[in-house]
Amino acid sequence: MDRRALVLGGGGVTGIAWEIGVIAGLADRGIDLAAADVIIGTSAGSVVGADITSGQEPEALYQAQLAPPDPEPATRIGWGVIGRLLWVMSTSRDPVRARVRIGHWALAARTMPESGRRRVFEARLPVSEWPAKVLKVTAVDARTGEFVVFDSAGDAGLVDAVGASCAVPGVWPPVTIGNRRFMDGGVRSVANADLAARYERVVIVAPVAQGTGPLMPSPGRQAAALAAAGARVALVRPDRAAMRAIGRNVLDVSRRAAAATAGRAQATAEAAAVRTVWQAEGGPTAS
Repeated sequence: MDRRALVLGGGGVTGIAWEIGVIAGLADRGIDLAAADVIIGTSAGSVVGADITSGQEPEALYQAQLAPPDPEPATRIGWGVIGRLLWVMSTSRDPVRARVRIGHWALAARTMPESGRRRVFEARLPVSEWPAKVLKVTAVDARTGEFVVFDSAGDAGLVDAVGASCAVPGVWPPVTIGNRRFMDGGVRSVANADLAARYERVVIVAPVAQGTGPLMPSPGRQAAALAAAGARVALVRPDRAAMRAIGRNVLDVSRRAAAATAGRAQATAEAAAVRTVWQAEGGPTAS
């Protein structure tokens, strides 16, 4: 087994802010999650992964979340989108076929132009090149339902990989890479923590704690499976205060500062369990 893996789950704009708050709060206590041997990012987590591997200090990333957001049109993942995703997952028996059904819908949906969405990520990401650290970014082929993991060894650029991982079906356009189009890696799993199966110590930071049964396992189920296989695992999910700060619309930029603040505050309670996994020797455990 390799040593340490950091898994960063999906959760929209507020999920990015909360994750950065947690990472900054743990850094205050001497726990450097960016020192992982591999960082696995899905959707919002892919943005945070690019942030923390860019060379910027956690405090600077945190302060950026507190700054007033740039004016932009209100966006939300509406109940129609959520309902369709849940319906497809609940009426499908095969996860790949379910993802194909979601992909057909994503490809047909009326959204902003793909070029405009790419400019958002060009402006949002601190760097445009893959980092020296091992960063893996998840996405799903919208036509075939295939789960794909991008990294520096492939042909996809960092901006396109992160854009693909964040392409929420029905909200944002699938991203073209080569002759394929990709959508949000969270369509397969909100955390994709099973990619950390080879690692001895795993910390999962997951703004969204729910799954949708066997076709889309929750971070909790994936954490338990990793622990059962012999890894030491810590799972950090939003506490009640963080859930209130995040709110019901994870794309609400007006809640970004509150979510970041809640994440940093929550790190105080999470530090002992995370430190035990990240720094201690011993056998498997899950917390």
